[in-house]
Amino acid sequence: MTAGSGISDQAMLLAQQARVPEALLLLNGAAARGDAGAMLQLGIWRLNGTLVPRDLAASRDWFRRAAEAGHQDASRVYNAFLANGTGGPAKWLDAVEMLRRRGSADPEAAQQLAAVEKMDLTPDGDPIEVPAGDILSASPHVEVFPNLFTPAECRFLVKAAEPLMQPALTVHPQTGQQLRNPVRTSDAAAFPLALESPAIHALNRRLAAVSKMPVSHGEPLQVLRYQPGQEYRAHSDALPGVDNQRIVTVLVYLNDSYSGGETHFFANKLSFKGELGDALLFRNVRPDGRPDEQSAHAGLPVKRGIKLIASRWIRQQPLSLETSPR
Repeated sequence: MTAGSGISDQAMLLAQQARVPEALLLLNGAAARGDAGAMLQLGIWRLNGTLVPRDLAASRDWFRRAAEAGHQDASRVYNAFLANGTGGPAKWLDAVEMLRRRGSADPEAAQQLAAVEKMDLTPDGDPIEVPAGDILSASPHVEVFPNLFTPAECRFLVKAAEPLMQPALTVHPQTGQQLRNPVRTSDAAAFPLALESPAIHALNRRLAAVSKMPVSHGEPLQVLRYQPGQEYRAHSDALPGVDNQRIVTVLVYLNDSYSGGETHFFANKLSFKGELGDALLFRNVRPDGRPDEQSAHAGLPVKRGIKLIASRWIRQQPLSLETSPR
């Protein structure tokens, strides 16, 4: 994310020359004169926490000020923060009202609003009804939630993911770095908190409800795209040697017009290919919290067509920008 204004470019050049105090002075001066791009850049820096200490409350406030000054990208981020509670309290009704205000000038906001208004939600954005799952396997624990997402929600999520697609990454078990890995050959798009729009946040709350975990415990939602021949080879979603384990995985099948690509569990030879909107939930740990070897699985190679799924890993404890992703 970049601000893209002349002042911001000058500030980035100063920062690259290790002159961060001068860059901050330049940005703050421009922001005081009403420069929305400078406000956005300050919000980005406080969000990223690389050039200056991370301060999510300050970041949220800078995005708010840039949005009020008319910056569309800042409006999108501030709208997301209102919905998901980054840098301050979550205010779902305010987030929806902001979507309404933005919708007349921003087609993306109008599409989000259309999606949200079709959902049956509480004033906090939670689903009013939580469907029951059908148990497919006891060990490993695997269950399916038919039609968890509507066809329109699946189309919305695919469209939102398209411009963000890039080769999928895996987490190095020792360093926590995200690296390209031949084990996972799909493309992926992720929606971290700054991109977790109100509509996507509402879908995350639905995933949280079926996982019986708070929405704050989920990693960023991902959309994965598998072309013919692509796969996710045998692996476990549990991570070795971490304090905040991935205890649950939820997959949602965003299309069904492909062959192959089944989710396959090796322990019991269970293979599953969902219909449009179905969600597959499985546990990655035993009741004592240790990784469950029985949950080892693979996304089998796609034979024909393109496979699109949404994926969210649910952690044992809350996960936020203030904590390590490991």
